[in-house]
This record gives sequence, C-alpha cells and structure tokens, in this order.
Amino acid sequence: MCDVKKYNEIYKDIVSLQPEDTLQLVLEAETEEEKIFYELIGDFLLQMKQKQVIESNLF
Repeated sequence: MCDVKKYNEIYKDIVSLQPEDTLQLVLEAETEEEKIFYELIGDFLLQMKQKQVIESNLF
C-alpha cells in the first residue's frame, strides 16, 4: 500500500507551483521523461486556472 498522506503532501506542493516554477523544472529536468512529467504538471495547473476563470465568468 502507498503512503496516502505522503502523496497528499506532494499534491499540495505541486498545486502551489507558479508557472515560472514549472518552467524552471522543465528547463532543469535531467531526463526527457522528467521534462515531460513537469510539462504535464504545468499543463494541468494551467487548465485548472482556466477552469476557475471560466467558472467565475472572467472570460
């Protein structure tokens, strides 16, 4: 079994990232797989912000 509390903490850290943070992670990734992972995180966070803007009728 996985340590759910550990992954909840990781999730909280990830969702608090700013766009410049994810860009830095992508640029400094050691492997192509790691780079793709950070790009996916950046895309996810952008989608979440877009959803919030749409739901708030700010767009």
